[in-house]
Amino acid sequence: MFFWMIGKQKRRFRQSCLPYYTGIRLYRKRLGFEGRICLKKVISKDGTSIMYDQLGKGPAVILVCGGSVDRASNAPLAALLAKHFTTFNYDRRGRGDSGDTPPYAVEREVEDIDAVVAAAGAAAFLYGTSSGASLALEATRKLSNKITRLALWEPPYFVDESSPRPPANMAETFTKLVSAGLRGDAVEFFMSKVVGMPQEFVAEARKAPWWKEQEAIAHTLAYDATIMGDYSLPAELIAAINVPTIVMDGGASFPFMRATADAIAKILPNGQRHTLEGQTHNVAPEAIAPVLTKFFSL
Repeated sequence: MFFWMIGKQKRRFRQSCLPYYTGIRLYRKRLGFEGRICLKKVISKDGTSIMYDQLGKGPAVILVCGGSVDRASNAPLAALLAKHFTTFNYDRRGRGDSGDTPPYAVEREVEDIDAVVAAAGAAAFLYGTSSGASLALEATRKLSNKITRLALWEPPYFVDESSPRPPANMAETFTKLVSAGLRGDAVEFFMSKVVGMPQEFVAEARKAPWWKEQEAIAHTLAYDATIMGDYSLPAELIAAINVPTIVMDGGASFPFMRATADAIAKILPNGQRHTLEGQTHNVAPEAIAPVLTKFFSL
């Protein structure tokens, strides 16, 4: 969900303005992955083109990114997991190389995941981060036995009613700003009012080289706001997930994330918990990859 993944992951291989594939091919060598990365396409149920990187060999793992980012945010993790699995790192609709077909509905994103699962061979493991974890929960419920294991990194629900939540009607706010041509204002609203970054930081961020990339996918902020709703824990949805599921959080992340992860794990019929000490919401791929590898290898 949170934008600073751009700063700490995506810019690692875009800081020299390298094209995406040139950058990731250079970066993957640092991770010890020398295999091929293939850009492929599937057509979702409504005709939307969904693009994904496929790399590695083994059981299929699909990676679902959070809000305000595209598949580049998961590229380092995809390379690490590709040592043991076939990873499918896709651009959610409206981002990166994927298409977009209005009107938006969460069901369309579930259908996108279903299309990637079909390309993977009828069943797959699923990993989602932040609001992408919330989408992964919904997809697992609706796709039944097509998702055989589920891994969640810090889905940002709130279980403490006293904790301050993002503003109401965010999807409507983002849509109005983007429709008025105020994409930068939409991104600023997200950073300051949703993430809670200091205004002076946001002002400086608008001058950063990667700001244009944020504006380019500003319309998808409404998509993730729709997925999250009012940020209340969807207990009924969680209780319907029967596949083995691991819920993870970072020991140095926002305090409410741990309470949320605990609550989700308790509701899940087949859930387990894991905390990565020292990790923030922007988890390091080198830290989470071993946990995912172990879980998906059981």
